[in-house]
Amino acid sequence: MPQLRLALNQIDSCVGDLAGNAESIVHWTRHSAGQGAHLVAFPEMALTGYPVEDLALRPSFVEASRAALDALAARLAAEGLGELPVVVGYLDRSEEARPRLGRPAGAPRNAAAVLHRGAVALSFAKHHLPNYGVFDEFRYFVPGDTMPVVRVHGVDVALAICEDLWQEGGRVPAARSAGAGLLLSVNASPYEREKDDTRLELVRKRAQEAGCTTAYLAMTGGQDELVFDGDTIVVDRDGRVIARAPQFEEGCVLLDLDLPAAAPGAPSGTVDDGLRIDHVVLSADPLPAYEPETPGGAAPHLSDDAEVYQALVTGLRAYVVKNGFRSVLIGLSGGIDSALVAALACDAIGAENVYGVAMPSRYSSAHSIADAEELARRTGLRLRTVPIAPMFDAYMGALGLTGLAEENLQSRLRGTMLMAISNQEGHIVLAPGNKSELACGYSTLYGDSVGAYGPIKDVYKTWIFRLAEWRNADAASRGETPPIPENSITKPPSAELRPGQVDTDSLPDYEVLDRILELYVDRDRGHAEIVAEGFDAELVTRILRMVDTAEYKRRQYPPGTKISAKGFGKDRRLPITNRWRETG
Repeated sequence: MPQLRLALNQIDSCVGDLAGNAESIVHWTRHSAGQGAHLVAFPEMALTGYPVEDLALRPSFVEASRAALDALAARLAAEGLGELPVVVGYLDRSEEARPRLGRPAGAPRNAAAVLHRGAVALSFAKHHLPNYGVFDEFRYFVPGDTMPVVRVHGVDVALAICEDLWQEGGRVPAARSAGAGLLLSVNASPYEREKDDTRLELVRKRAQEAGCTTAYLAMTGGQDELVFDGDTIVVDRDGRVIARAPQFEEGCVLLDLDLPAAAPGAPSGTVDDGLRIDHVVLSADPLPAYEPETPGGAAPHLSDDAEVYQALVTGLRAYVVKNGFRSVLIGLSGGIDSALVAALACDAIGAENVYGVAMPSRYSSAHSIADAEELARRTGLRLRTVPIAPMFDAYMGALGLTGLAEENLQSRLRGTMLMAISNQEGHIVLAPGNKSELACGYSTLYGDSVGAYGPIKDVYKTWIFRLAEWRNADAASRGETPPIPENSITKPPSAELRPGQVDTDSLPDYEVLDRILELYVDRDRGHAEIVAEGFDAELVTRILRMVDTAEYKRRQYPPGTKISAKGFGKDRRLPITNRWRETG
């Protein structure tokens, strides 16, 4: 059987940074060539970054992407890498860009190209366009209608892009019809909790359907609210794992494969879903037999807790670094939410770049300051204390506020102080709200909701505790100081905006609350269905009303890392003005 050394480069691209992304592609191609690769691949839209969103509708950006692709092909050849086929994702347009109702203007394409000998040897567009969750690809792209196949050293390699594997039909059965010896899919599939198991089963199933070894190359890194965990997978035709890459790490998966020889004649014609085979021969003859050096193997996989924590670190780091910031600012209350955000920030960008401010009021407990100071001692972040009492007294003297208005004033004063320091010193503010609070509207607009990024906005409160305990245990297992004070984990959660206040004054126990919220927010279950799960009807009514009436608050909350199947933002789009209530 012909042999092929495949290099799957799991890299982190930044949207719009065509020059920087091209530099990364050249670097990893050079690395792959140095390792003796025969075919090199990069993720979906690696040249432009993903997702490009409405940049796809801007002709200037589409043309810049096409020009960058041509320049990349020429540069690879100029550097002596022209004989090495390189698969690169980029933004293209259909050559038949005729306006048509319901078709994106300019006919942009989510495309990939095979670069060889200084030119584009083959290009193709994603066939299946996702239109669910965070994906709006029907809005942006026109679908591809070919079954691309390249012959490399006597092996026919079928090519696909991400959703082409996630949907039934199309290029997977077409790869079998075309007689491919390898199916290579380039992807930018965003991370979700427990998606790694789903992804593995998907790749196994598609390999069996395609009847050939299947390589699933994934992007890593972060882009706004999305995180990409890598987790590149290669399985044989029976679904057995040959190789699996680490999560959340850039790197090259290098693999020697024995693959079926291509048929003497080139496949042609139309196959499944009306796809026209587009076959290009790059090198017809198999390589002389060689001793395999890279047999594959699966990297150790992260536990569920470690995986979520690393996703949050990756998302935060990407947002800070890719937007040109160097430091972050956090209001530290001594509570569990701000403590976890601080630990994430220290792990993401280094404690020396994390600034904390304790802002006690007359209602702050003694332990709130002590716990914030202990957090700073354990992590090494920079902490200052600025009481808000003088400002609070001045407002109260002028306005004479009471009740909820008095409580919220304290939060807004803290938000104002954080933004003032941010403006003065150049840090970006991190908002510490969690998904349970955002769901119920348990946050103050222009107060604890201020910030440029919300690292835990998609993390329910029960998971906040779980992640804090995991992070401490992980540190202890490595002989390090656990970053989060034990008291921050064990004391009852409280906003401390009035004497003796705790969260359970207005919210049910978080174990109960989060289970209801998951059913309503994440799974779109109705009132009757949630009650049927065993929850008290009056409690369900109250919680659902809180969620429904807080939509306007969530619209004004900063972006934050998405880790669930349905985060607040693009995943869940509900009207603010809305008289429909599940509760009647």
